[in-house]
Amino acid sequence: MLRGRIRRGRGPSSVATDDDPLDAAQERRVRAVLALGGVPQGDLPDGVQQVRLRLLERAASGREAPRDVSAWAAVVASNLAMDWHRAKRRQERLGERLASLRPAEAPSGEENSLLSLAVARGLDELPDAQRQVVVLRFYADLPVRSIAEQLGVPEGTVKSRLHTAVRALRARLHEDEVV
Repeated sequence: MLRGRIRRGRGPSSVATDDDPLDAAQERRVRAVLALGGVPQGDLPDGVQQVRLRLLERAASGREAPRDVSAWAAVVASNLAMDWHRAKRRQERLGERLASLRPAEAPSGEENSLLSLAVARGLDELPDAQRQVVVLRFYADLPVRSIAEQLGVPEGTVKSRLHTAVRALRARLHEDEVV
């Protein structure tokens, strides 16, 4: 897909700039994954640009375009979010984002804040690999097969990580007496 946009033999500046490698739906998914991964609103445009840059770099290096650009972009966005939150303390910000994403019929006020903070703490305590599959599966809404392909692991590994992560999150919520 992107290979046709590279002008061979002219260096990295030869990438055609008339076409955006991400369509609007893919950009929204990237923004959602970044936001749910704890990246502040002000840093979302930079995160989207990083995903675009990596997609263009992949094409410029001559590697084959991903089969599912949307899933690939979501995985890259997830990795960027993990990088960001390794460098920053984001526990409170993540709790606020999770609280703002709750449906209208969700508990309000103090109950909602407690649940959001408990989920945020639970996500913070998960190993990176488990947190990544939870965000990709439940927030980016990627199927297990796409997650496995993009991460380069078997589907069983993704399922195992999801199972372990969900069990740990449930235990955390019961431990905190939130649910």
